[in-house]
Amino acid sequence: MSVLPLVFTSGWASGVNAYAVVLLLGFFGATGLSDEVPEALQRPEVLIPAGVLFLCEAVADKIPYVDSVWDSVHTVIRPAAGAWVGALLAGQSGSLSDLAAGAIGGSTALASHAVKAGTRMAVNSSPEPFSNVIISLAEDLGVGGLVTFAIFHPEAAAIIAATLLVMGLAALYFLASRIRRFLRRRAQRREERRLAGRTGSPPPG
Repeated sequence: MSVLPLVFTSGWASGVNAYAVVLLLGFFGATGLSDEVPEALQRPEVLIPAGVLFLCEAVADKIPYVDSVWDSVHTVIRPAAGAWVGALLAGQSGSLSDLAAGAIGGSTALASHAVKAGTRMAVNSSPEPFSNVIISLAEDLGVGGLVTFAIFHPEAAAIIAATLLVMGLAALYFLASRIRRFLRRRAQRREERRLAGRTGSPPPG
């Protein structure tokens, strides 16, 4: 059976929460629920750091503006994780080359990461602080549910992941004005801090 659907779904999920993907796949492999998970994802030296970082993300991802800083840091990490997981899955099954799987997983993770980061910028331009918590919880549940579903129904899960990715990219297009507003505010705050540092006075607000 081709591992491509699982690679695609894990790539999409890695762009949203790479640490959750590693933890879930490692769990399914270690418990024997799936033979598709390579041993490298089941090792304690992989799962323990992933668990710690998952807890860090669970907190940072729900705090306005902190979530966007966290997303910026993970612009490289999430696509790299998607490529790594995809290559490992392909190596385990032998039905797809490691290079192709890495490219699919990494590019899909990059696209879903762009959707996640852009959506958070748009949300942070809104004065409603609870939106971050709701969206973060929805993302966590979505990643957990879809990766679990992909273990047992990979083709159907890949279709759902592709639909979510297309919908997310479309939403990102319509949220472009809010994202620009967020970037302008962030640039303004940086400029205020820079000027305050020169004058020795605290920035306004």
